[in-house]
Amino acid sequence: MGLKTYLAKRLIYSVILIYVVITLNFLIFMVRDPVAMMAGGKRLRESQIQELYERFGLLDPLHIRYLKYIKNILTFNFGYSYRTGQAISLEIYSRLENTLILCLTAEFIAVLIGIFLGVIAASRRGGIIDTSLSSLSAITQGLPVFWVGMLLLLIFSYKLQWFPSGFSYPPEWAIHGKPADLLVELAIRLKHLFLPALALVILSGGMYLLLTRASMLEVLSEDYLVTLKAKGISNTKMLFKHALKNASLPIITQIGISFAYTLAGATVTETVFQYPGLGLWIWQSIEMWDYPALQTIFFLICLCVIVANLIVDLIYGFIDPRIRYGE
Repeated sequence: MGLKTYLAKRLIYSVILIYVVITLNFLIFMVRDPVAMMAGGKRLRESQIQELYERFGLLDPLHIRYLKYIKNILTFNFGYSYRTGQAISLEIYSRLENTLILCLTAEFIAVLIGIFLGVIAASRRGGIIDTSLSSLSAITQGLPVFWVGMLLLLIFSYKLQWFPSGFSYPPEWAIHGKPADLLVELAIRLKHLFLPALALVILSGGMYLLLTRASMLEVLSEDYLVTLKAKGISNTKMLFKHALKNASLPIITQIGISFAYTLAGATVTETVFQYPGLGLWIWQSIEMWDYPALQTIFFLICLCVIVANLIVDLIYGFIDPRIRYGE
């Protein structure tokens, strides 16, 4: 099976999977009456409830609603938020930049630190460095996200007052506008970004460290590395150029999965720091039973996961040709 055949099969599989996700996403949110969820606890007149059913097209037969839903989803027409009344596409767009900056920055730093320290730990297996790094990573992985965020706020914001306690920029900017100096604006935004990004790095870095260490330990016992060392290749080059490449498949998979969930934002982290991204928006939508917003974000998360897995599979095919040839 050549690369083109392998690519075609993966694309067909992904298209089928997207259709299944669309259908399940529709059915899951039809289990309960969305108007009843939205109006729960509110005293609405019968005429107001009827108006809501008509406004959101909930009086149509189920199959008509399903066809309209597929058409709207495929054209990225996600409708309107029950909570704010604004177009969901605008709600996403207004928060997407903040989430991408936070999550991609934290993920990039966590990957670099985790892989580097994971290689170091594997090369010193059983030593004090390996034991210390592995123990610390296992501890940080088990910490609750909200606890890490609150601890960082307590130390660096309330006690030391080095960093702001939340938001992506000072609230007064909404009244007085941004600073004229671009460098000053960037520095202030970085101060607001630092604590939520640090929380994510602490939690994700340990995972990459342990994963890299485990993958490297499987490779370091291979005979070809002994041969390379006998040829006089430096230990650093052998570890980071040869061994890490062959140990990279599980790491690439995890990076792809983590990237796929970037669109969901760091829900708990953004909530703790009141960081105005998609994660905080999801939490607010859950609290208010804003089902069109939740339906949209669940679909987009699944779409990102499918696309990320497709990209990872293609990368696998280039790194290890045996995969695409079915060996």
